[in-house]
Order: sequence, then C-alpha cells, then structure tokens
Amino acid sequence: MSKNKEKEILLEVKNLKQYFPITTGFGKTTPLKAVDDVSFKIYKGETLGLVGESGCGKTTTGRTIMQLYKKTDGDIKFNGEHVETKEQIKDFKIKTSMVFQDPYSSLDPRMTVGDIIAEPLDVHHLYSSVKERQNKIEKLMSLVGLSSEHATRYAHEFSGGQRQRIGIARALATDPEFIICDEPVSALDVSIQAQIINTFEDLQKNLGLTYLFIAHDILVVKHISDRIAVMYLGKIVEIGDTDEVYNHPKHPYTKSLLSAVPIPDPNTMMEKKRIVLEGDIPSPLNAPSGCAFRTRCPYASEECAQKVPILENVGSNQDVACLFWKDIQDGIRTPNNLV
Repeated sequence: MSKNKEKEILLEVKNLKQYFPITTGFGKTTPLKAVDDVSFKIYKGETLGLVGESGCGKTTTGRTIMQLYKKTDGDIKFNGEHVETKEQIKDFKIKTSMVFQDPYSSLDPRMTVGDIIAEPLDVHHLYSSVKERQNKIEKLMSLVGLSSEHATRYAHEFSGGQRQRIGIARALATDPEFIICDEPVSALDVSIQAQIINTFEDLQKNLGLTYLFIAHDILVVKHISDRIAVMYLGKIVEIGDTDEVYNHPKHPYTKSLLSAVPIPDPNTMMEKKRIVLEGDIPSPLNAPSGCAFRTRCPYASEECAQKVPILENVGSNQDVACLFWKDIQDGIRTPNNLV
C-alpha cells in the first residue's frame, strides 16, 4: 500500500481554476488563465512544495485556496468538508493562515508588533480579556524567537528576518492546522533564509502543522518538503515524493529545472549536462494548444500540440503530465540542445 494512502488528507484541491478577465480592446475581454485545472492533495503533518518559474501561477494558487481571490471553478475541501458557504469559509480562515513573501510590505507600518500579531485574534474574537490577549502575544513571539519586549516597537525597527518572524507569529495567532508559505524566504539573505526555514521546521514538529510551501528555488523546496509539485503556465506537470522528483524527474520541465541546480563539486559540475530551454514562457492570455510546455520542450512533437496531457501515476508516488515521459526515460526520445 502507498504510504500516502495511510495518511489522512487535510486539504484536497480538485480542478481549481482562476481566470482573470483582461481587457484586450474594443470592449473585448480575454481570460488570463493564471491557474488552469489544478488538482492535488496535502496530507496532515506534511509539507508540499510548489515550485516553478515566476509567473507560473504558484502564488495565485495559494491565494485562491486562502479565499483571497474568488475561484473561477473547482473544489476545495478541508478536513473532508467543502469550503463554499460563508460559514465554511469563516471556519476555514480560522484553521488556516498564510505567510507572505515580502516582510517589508506585508506588515502595517502604523501598527506596533504586538497589534500586528494580535490582529487575527481581534478579527476572530479569540480572547476574553486584555490580559489574555497580551499573554497570547507574548507566547507567539516566544514561539518564533522574538523577545516580548519588542511588542511595543514598529516593524521598520526590525531586520528582514525579524520581520518575517513577526509575520509567522501573526500566522500562528489563530492556532491554525494549515499554513500557506508564499515564498517566505526569497526576499531574505541566504544566511537568514536558513534560520527561517529551521523555524518553520521546528514549528511543524512542535505544533503538528501542515504546509504548502511555495518557492521558485528548488533547493529550498527540496530541503523542507516531503513532496514536490512542479508548476508550469498554470498547470501542475509533475508531483511526487521529494526524493523521487529530485533524483528521478520524469517531466522535461522538471529535468530542465534540476539540470540548472549547482553542485558544490567542480568535477561533477563539469560533467553535468545542462538542458537549456529556448524562448520565454508563453503568455497565459494565449497559451499553446495541447501541452503548455511544448513550445519550449526539446522532446516535443506534433502530437503534443493536439493532446492535453493529464497527470498519470508512474509509480513510486509520482504523477506526471507528459505524453512521452516513458520514451524519454527509456532513451527513445533525446533532447537536441544539451550544453
């Protein structure tokens, strides 16, 4: 039996779509398909990493799940319950939270750190007295490695890493089961990134949290995630256990991402074959027919323009959306632009 089948599903996303109407002239609108038919499950206590190039729809996926955007279509289930009605959404927002990318712009400069952290408590009325509110603020600050003496100061008085810790403390205020981490370390120095990632891991271990960890750095995702989902132009093209995806990628896009990862060994790096993708990501306003990746794929054929590949299980808890993944793996199809 698959180890995933033994786990309890916390969040299930089915056929999620997020289209934004874009005016293209003369009163005509065209849907920008930021998230196009995305499905995945996240199990209790795990971290699912969502990785891909800028503009692929990672952040929009997270924000749509969090109900910050009204979804175009699809189904979101949390603990087996649909998230549809006002009451369900309200309950969902208490049990889930989000840590945003930029600690400089996600914190209100006019509020003290204590008030920033307590804002979710205020919104959801999660305390019965001023003393209880203060105790919760101090506990949350201690959880993320901040001194309670900092509660009366303002966000601009802190470093980037400290500000992100404030954001994490705010995310923990409602005692959530699930947190969406939207590129939480990309705006930080590398040395600080490691500290923040360690904080996320410690909190997960101590509080039993479940994460959707969004990032464009596949090494960061590999370090923190139990499973990885790779996204391209609004679609998930590969998803599976971290070791399987990292060591045995099946989709050409995943292969190209991993071929660019630096190796701290000059000899190994010299021998490594780099898969260079030609051209830029197509606009989601005018996505290619068939496989969205075909215009940059070194293995593409005419058939790729006719059929839309769907995620299929290829064994070892790994799903891939590619018509020819088996031929690529067996060496029947070879890329023509290795450098």
